[in-house]
Amino acid sequence: MKRGIVVPRMSAESVTPAILFTLSAEEARIMGCLLEKEITLPDYYPMTLNALVTACNQTTNRDPIVRYDERTVLRALESMKSHAYVFEVNIVGGRALKYRHNLKGKLPGLERPHMALLCMLLLRGPQTAGELRQRTERLHAFSDMPGVENTLAELIGYSEGPLVQCIPAGPGQRVAQFMHLFCGEVAGTAATTILAPTPAALPAEESSDVDWRAKMEAEITLLKAQVSRLQTLIGAVK
Repeated sequence: MKRGIVVPRMSAESVTPAILFTLSAEEARIMGCLLEKEITLPDYYPMTLNALVTACNQTTNRDPIVRYDERTVLRALESMKSHAYVFEVNIVGGRALKYRHNLKGKLPGLERPHMALLCMLLLRGPQTAGELRQRTERLHAFSDMPGVENTLAELIGYSEGPLVQCIPAGPGQRVAQFMHLFCGEVAGTAATTILAPTPAALPAEESSDVDWRAKMEAEITLLKAQVSRLQTLIGAVK
């Protein structure tokens, strides 16, 4: 049986994201590319405009596949620069401007595991915890599923507001998916449009077992997020 996490929708106040500047789809793709190449190709980071265009338009490890031109990417970079999410870098002897992200400056406290998950969510959209563990191997090797789940809980319970939202399991989706909040919150009605095709109906007994596991995992994940946030707040008070 495939394992998954479900997190109940929090109140409107508690889901106010930490991201003050909402990214467009193009800006989210650029941020994901900068995060990815910083880890996988450090010798070529920061990135030139041409390299960013190529990275955005990759046909592997991207969803959806896009075809951005230089003007589209440059316009997005200018917008991100104006909100300090991206910086220009002038390298002595270099013939082209380069760009680097400032995500750690905007969102302090994020470590390599958090960056890996955010990177993959920015590049590939909503995914299950299992998919995220498999797809982040090049960025950060999680030793087990609890490691992925704990890190997701920390992103949901980030001290300044959630960075990730859980899309609960429902019709057509047996396992919860997770989505970054850089482009805004995923509305409940919109979430159903990005779920996987409906699988074959489960026997009543198996369906009941899935529901029970989902509820237990929901409570555990939510508690982890709340404890993480309380620990951060207590530390700030001290």
